[in-house]
Amino acid sequence: MIDAFTTRDFGDSSLVFVYNYHPLSKTLAEHHFPPPNRYGNRQASIVIPEHQLWSYIVQLSSAIKAVHDAKLAVRCMDPSKVLLTEKNRIRLNACGILDVVRFDENRALAELQQEDFVLFGRLILAIATNNLSIYSSSASMKGPIDQLARNYSESFRTSIEWLLSPTLPDDGPKDINHFLHYISSHVVTALDYALHANDTLTSTLSSELENGRLVRLLCKLGAINERPEYEHDIKWSEVGERYTLKLFRDHVFHQVDANGKPVVDLGHILTNLNKLDAGTNQMIKLYSRDEQTIMFVTYKELKKQAEAAWGDLTKSSPSGGGGKRF
Repeated sequence: MIDAFTTRDFGDSSLVFVYNYHPLSKTLAEHHFPPPNRYGNRQASIVIPEHQLWSYIVQLSSAIKAVHDAKLAVRCMDPSKVLLTEKNRIRLNACGILDVVRFDENRALAELQQEDFVLFGRLILAIATNNLSIYSSSASMKGPIDQLARNYSESFRTSIEWLLSPTLPDDGPKDINHFLHYISSHVVTALDYALHANDTLTSTLSSELENGRLVRLLCKLGAINERPEYEHDIKWSEVGERYTLKLFRDHVFHQVDANGKPVVDLGHILTNLNKLDAGTNQMIKLYSRDEQTIMFVTYKELKKQAEAAWGDLTKSSPSGGGGKRF
C-alpha cells in the first residue's frame, strides 16, 4: 500500500486506498475463472500445469514470509484480489484494507497469521480444481484434496493438506519458514527460472541501449547534415567540419555499386555508426559525390567534428538539445 486517506470528493465520506498500478494485469479469478460466454456456458475445465501452480506457491510463500517477518498478516488472498502481472508473476493486492476497516477486531497476530495459511491453501486448491467456490466454502476440503490425485503429484497434494490442516498442539503453530523448507526443491526451480528471465531481460536491455545510442547519433547527424541555413549562413552545413560529416553520411548511407545501383548493407551502416559512436582511431577514406575530393580522417576526428557542430546548434537552442555530447 502506498497511501490511505478519506475524501468527500465522491459525494460521501469515502476511504481511498492507493496501490501500485500494473498495466494489463489480471486477477487470478479473471485469468482462471473467465465469465460464461454469450450462450451461458463456461469454458471447459482446463488442468493448470503443476509447474505453474508451484510457481504461484513459491511466489506467494515469499510474499507471506515478507509480511510475517514484518510482524503483520496478509489476511486477504481472495482470487479476485491476487494479481497476475507480466508472465506468471504473482502480486498480493488489497493488503492492509482489513487492518483498517476491521481495526476493532480483537484477534491476536498469531491467529491471523495461521489463518493466512488456510487462505493460501484454499486459493491454490480452488485454482487446481477449477472450483472458485472452494475459497469461500466452509465445507470439508477432503473431497477437493482427493481430487488432486488425478492430475497432480503427491508432494503437491501433501503441501495443500499442510496449508489447510489445523494447528496441532504437539507441533505448535505453522511457520512459513518450515513450509519453504518443505518445498525447497521447487524454490530452487523458481530461482533458476528467475535467473534465466533476468539474463534475458539484461540481454534485451543491452540491445535497446545500443539501439538508443545509435538513434541519438542519427538524430544529431540528421540535424547537422545539409542544414538549409544556420545563423544566416546558407553554406553552414557544406563547409569545414560539417562537410566532412556530409561525406561520412554519403559513405554510410549512399553507397552505390559499379553500375550506380544503391548498395543497402545494414551491417556496413551499423559498423560505421558504432565506430563513430566509439570514436575509434581507425582511418576512413571519404569521397565527394563527384569523386574530385578525397579525405582521410579517423572516426575519432569525425566524432569531435560532430560534437563541435552539435554544440554550435545547441548553444542558442531554447531546449538545449538534450545534451551537447554524444
